[in-house]
Amino acid sequence: MKHLILVGACYLDTILSVPFFPSEDSKLRATSLNIRRGGNCPNSIEVLEQLLAASDDVQPYLVSCLPNASSPATRRIIASFGPASKLDLRHCIYRQECVEAASSYIIRSDETGSRTLVNYNDLPEMTKEEFEPIARKFDPNQETWWHFEGRIPHTTLQCIRLLRNVLPNAQISVEVEKPGREGLLELAAEADVVFYSRSWAEERGHESAESCLRTEAHQKASLALCTWGADGAAGLYQPACEFVRCSAEDDTGRDISVVDAVGAGDTFIAGMLYGLVCHANDWSIGQKVKFAVRLATLKVQREGFASLGADIMGCVSRDA
Repeated sequence: MKHLILVGACYLDTILSVPFFPSEDSKLRATSLNIRRGGNCPNSIEVLEQLLAASDDVQPYLVSCLPNASSPATRRIIASFGPASKLDLRHCIYRQECVEAASSYIIRSDETGSRTLVNYNDLPEMTKEEFEPIARKFDPNQETWWHFEGRIPHTTLQCIRLLRNVLPNAQISVEVEKPGREGLLELAAEADVVFYSRSWAEERGHESAESCLRTEAHQKASLALCTWGADGAAGLYQPACEFVRCSAEDDTGRDISVVDAVGAGDTFIAGMLYGLVCHANDWSIGQKVKFAVRLATLKVQREGFASLGADIMGCVSRDA
């Protein structure tokens, strides 16, 4: 069995859709309200569970700091994955003194499609000392893949270096997303696979995904990827110096109508992790990137993540 462990924050998202972004000190009526479980890694897991088949023999895990295990917020988060979920939550870290989950308030403008996020999180972050016993619960002979959100770079770097010693055969991927966050370059230098966001790349002065991938140093990474919104995504496979690019296109040939872009990057990561873990040898890098871009393109054309797995597998079957 393969073990896929995702490490990152879990949020309760409150999404307000508004006709246009309000000016300061004004009043505006929202057109809709949606409250759902969010967070980069939990979103990726929700999509991954739709892709994984029993024959893939993959066990997903989430490592996240949550409120008291008996709190309504934690019960709501656990229930959000659904009764059929195979997700293993036993490695989550429960803060007994806290009852509220990390929260994200998202204002989504119908006029421009922009998303403005305000986060609040008073849960103490995971420490390296808390992560170490989790890592040691896995056997060095097991096939493990660890994906880190990259939200607390100093601690994440310590965790990655611990994994290199405790589980030397583990594969490690990191997400480099937030512009200006110190320590992300050091994380990218330690990972086997790096996911760069467009916002981070642009803040670094890059005008394209290719510029980011060819310029940034990936000392250990065999694969670096960069998403670029409507332009899709690109990947650079280091061992063969292979560069691939895949644009975002609707499978029917129609223009893409963006309904909900919240979680599109998380969906792309889910698609890539699925390809890397479940189709390591039978899909090329180009096929993996194309699958992940198609999956993210399907996602932005719907609210939430429902039925993504069935729809993308239907596309794959028609291509076969």
